[in-house]
Amino acid sequence: MDLRDAVVLVTGANRGIGAEFVEQLRKRGAAKIYAASRSAGSIDATGVHPLELDITDARQVAAAAAAAGDVQVLINNAGISTGTPLVAGDEASIRREMDTNFYGPLLMTRAFAPILRSNGGGAVLNVISALSWFSTPSAGAYAASKAAAWSLTDSTRLELAAQGTHVVGVHMGLVDTDMARGVDAPKITPADLASAGLDALDSGAQEVLADDWATFVKSGLGLDPQERYGRIFAALGG
Repeated sequence: MDLRDAVVLVTGANRGIGAEFVEQLRKRGAAKIYAASRSAGSIDATGVHPLELDITDARQVAAAAAAAGDVQVLINNAGISTGTPLVAGDEASIRREMDTNFYGPLLMTRAFAPILRSNGGGAVLNVISALSWFSTPSAGAYAASKAAAWSLTDSTRLELAAQGTHVVGVHMGLVDTDMARGVDAPKITPADLASAGLDALDSGAQEVLADDWATFVKSGLGLDPQERYGRIFAALGG
């Protein structure tokens, strides 16, 4: 899809990866950018249309769809990580991650699918994670929510194919954002990630492995779990 002159909505657009999507869309000539965040006042980019949007709130999602009926590209970027394990972790935190990282993009996709259809098909881009394909003891809730987001991406790609909507999933390891600030490991920049995702929209690719870590993790999916996790933990230095 040619992003020049496109109308795009980006969730979680106030900082990090979302803010970089907004900046690069401006540079690529997008005609109109809806920059969505739970607090519209936190959007400081110029030349955009701020939207106050909590993607876990069905009423706010419906209001966003009513206000942005010209959208051609939906970028589901908003997400959280609470560092909660599944067995002993706080159940409310687990549900919060699932609400934000899975149900939020689902609500947005359901609300905007008819809009995309009426505007020629368009595209949906979901920012997922390499943690959709593995887990660690402290990241169970996040990994489960991102695995669900990967399945969401595959399912909606099939369901929306008939209306001509291009669905892209973007996977990566660590990105140099506030979420990964406390992790001492190689990271890609938000600019690199946003660029890879937008390139996929331009080229028609359906899945993006944005860094070496995502490529490495996916390459082991066919292995027995013991061997697969042996490789992952060895690479992590554990």
